[in-house]
Amino acid sequence: MNPFSIESATVKEAVFMNKVYSWMSGALLITGFVAWWAATTPAFLEMLFPATGGVNKLLFYGLIGAELGLVIWLSSRIRQMTAERAGLLFVLYSILNGLTMSVLFTIYTSSSIASTFFITAGTFGAMSLYGYTTKKDLTSWGNLLFMGLIGLIIATVVNMFLQSSMLYYILNYVGVLVFVGLTAYDTQKIKRMADQMDSEENAKKGAIMGALTLYLDFINLFLYLLRLFGDRK
Repeated sequence: MNPFSIESATVKEAVFMNKVYSWMSGALLITGFVAWWAATTPAFLEMLFPATGGVNKLLFYGLIGAELGLVIWLSSRIRQMTAERAGLLFVLYSILNGLTMSVLFTIYTSSSIASTFFITAGTFGAMSLYGYTTKKDLTSWGNLLFMGLIGLIIATVVNMFLQSSMLYYILNYVGVLVFVGLTAYDTQKIKRMADQMDSEENAKKGAIMGALTLYLDFINLFLYLLRLFGDRK
């Protein structure tokens, strides 16, 4: 076995993962800033929470719908678009997500949001490091975590009608476990993508998709932890 080829592959993986984490970190910063800006801007809050009372469902669910449509389009069409366009769409998605997450500042205290973010960052960092460095093949985790995610979504929808507080907390703990596992699994899967990048352009697009995957893991882990440990106003 050629030691130089091993070293070259290791460097390639490190460069690729550095791009992934850079895109992910940038998107999280954008989302956090936009969420804070929206929550402290009276004009936006008046649109989101009109004088009639309650949330403006048309605006709120319109933003969520735009997010879902954008992430599905980006995931399915990234092969046909340039890396620059994919990057712009990822940035746009992080902005839209920031607008919807601004609602959290009206529900939870700023201090609990901040502390939960740091807890999430620590947990995410530890599990991503594990996924990156472990020699164990985590492929078998994939199907189990996917089934857990599907079950979590179905049970969450059911509980929207049952309104069970006990089930609510159980689902949040399950959600934390699922996304903790997905963080390690996705990190290892993304790391292996480095060897499949046959051009600089594909490497850029692969880094963006990897960043989007880990970004979603982080955001969902943060939301489940906030529901468990966040202090409501």
